[in-house]
Amino acid sequence: MIADNFSVEPVDWSNPRERDACRAVREEVFIVEQHVPVADEWDELDALSQHFLVRDLAGAPIGTGRLVPPQADAQAWIGRMAVVKPWRGRRVGEAILHALVDRARTLGYPSLAMRAQSQAMPFYARFGFAAYGDEFLECEIAHRHMRREIDPLPAPDRSNRAIAVTVALTSREQAAAEMLTLIRAAKYELRLYTRDLDPPLLDNEAVLAALSQLAIGARGVGVRILVLDPQAAALRAPRLVALMHRLSSGIALRTPSEQDRYYAAAFALNDVHGYCLRPSAERYEGETAAHAPGRHAQLREYFDQVWERAEPCEELRRLDL
Repeated sequence: MIADNFSVEPVDWSNPRERDACRAVREEVFIVEQHVPVADEWDELDALSQHFLVRDLAGAPIGTGRLVPPQADAQAWIGRMAVVKPWRGRRVGEAILHALVDRARTLGYPSLAMRAQSQAMPFYARFGFAAYGDEFLECEIAHRHMRREIDPLPAPDRSNRAIAVTVALTSREQAAAEMLTLIRAAKYELRLYTRDLDPPLLDNEAVLAALSQLAIGARGVGVRILVLDPQAAALRAPRLVALMHRLSSGIALRTPSEQDRYYAAAFALNDVHGYCLRPSAERYEGETAAHAPGRHAQLREYFDQVWERAEPCEELRRLDL
């Protein structure tokens, strides 16, 4: 779910700013409001888990949750689901739960369990979680175990291999439309080679929503971007730069090394063999194809070679967005 008044993003727990944002929500909800002892709130599983954070439009943290990988019991767990009081009943918890279940599905987990507070059981039941076992106390709060099965991702359909059909790009409007189509078709990965983040093509609400969804649902880094001119990108594509800061664990950014900075083209690649190529990054003319394995493989090989030689994009990393 993509809401228009808040955003859901994966968290890099090793990043102090992201970690502290999650901790702020949990301190407000669990420690202050529910009187959970500090020693019981923080544990060694935080560093092992995958976390999601919800922010409002001003960037303030308003909700969080974590996915604990299978431990000795071979069971993955959802935990530390928390939403600050002013945002309850506004689908924030639903968004966190969807993000956690989707991430569990991409990781191949067959089921999820949780220790749900008894008063929240009707909420979790709406999303397929069923209670089992007796009620118990945890931090003096009534809980019950809940569990649900997870439908696996469908196997790719290989029965009808598409023939590569190349479409010529002749205008900015067409290039923007084809770029959005290419991004939305990506399953888990996207590669962008750009001079200045191509604001007319990428710095718009539809593309930002598609990139956000891809970064959240990917296994680790879902979007890799090579940008030749970071200073121009910061000035011309501020919303995209802000998104990259918010989703830093799902979107990676690098600057090509000196030997690669004279490449004139710009291109995008998704993970279903689609590509969009403009021989000159200064123009919108070029070509695109939804499924062209041969040309896609050539561009991906070049991108990956440049990526390995590239450097962290310190100019954009230093921006306080």
